[in-house]
Amino acid sequence: MNSPDQPATRRPWTGPAESFALLTSLRVPAAASARGVLPWAPLVGLVLGGVAAAIAWAAGRAASPLVGAVLGVAVLAGLTRGLHLDGLADTADGLGPLRGREKALAVMRAGDVGPFGVVTLVLTLLLQVAGLAHLLTLDGGWLALPIATVTARVAMARTGLPGVPIAAGSSLGQAVAGTVSRGWLAGAALSTATAAAVGALLAGAEGVAAALGLVAAVAVGLASSEALFSRARARLGGVNGDVMGAMGEVTAAVTLLAAAGLLS
Repeated sequence: MNSPDQPATRRPWTGPAESFALLTSLRVPAAASARGVLPWAPLVGLVLGGVAAAIAWAAGRAASPLVGAVLGVAVLAGLTRGLHLDGLADTADGLGPLRGREKALAVMRAGDVGPFGVVTLVLTLLLQVAGLAHLLTLDGGWLALPIATVTARVAMARTGLPGVPIAAGSSLGQAVAGTVSRGWLAGAALSTATAAAVGALLAGAEGVAAALGLVAAVAVGLASSEALFSRARARLGGVNGDVMGAMGEVTAAVTLLAAAGLLS
């Protein structure tokens, strides 16, 4: 029987199915392999971000921008089964206190959430809600949410580049190692920035300044994920599933906050 990783046995829809099956709560049949998760993650972000943005915009119009922001963030948490938020909390517990590498990894695998994780989780969610609430008061500001979710998945895909070290004991990290090329990642980042600029112009935002502001927000978000990646690599010896989720949540929060500030 052929290996599921062999190109001849992988159907065209296998990669997207794997990505939606692992990264969302949608009931999507997928192969047992996780090789196609990261290359298709931005598509998952676009779909989830579009749904969340529509709900946030509608609730913002019907009730208030704050209500819309809370519902938008809640929808994302629900559609992802809180998977990335759990990774954020575990990563904060592993990186926060002063402890050795093995102890940090053991804490991250334990499953419970410590004080560093709780504080990081609460503050990140509050910042996401606050940034989105302000954006919903601006013309075309809702567009920042799908842009942020796509940027977050581009940041996560960065962990699949060849040569990225994998933390000890990470089965997911081993499964996705080397599945993303540098050319693909550069293209995904450029496409996200281009979509942000074009979307801002088409969504009725404040012209070229708004387009440039969203592009800058994407760049700032990706820079924040790179900082977290460097910290995890130095402290943990590499990345694992928790770090991937944390990179996504941090990137989304920073992108929303940067967009809120730059579009004001």
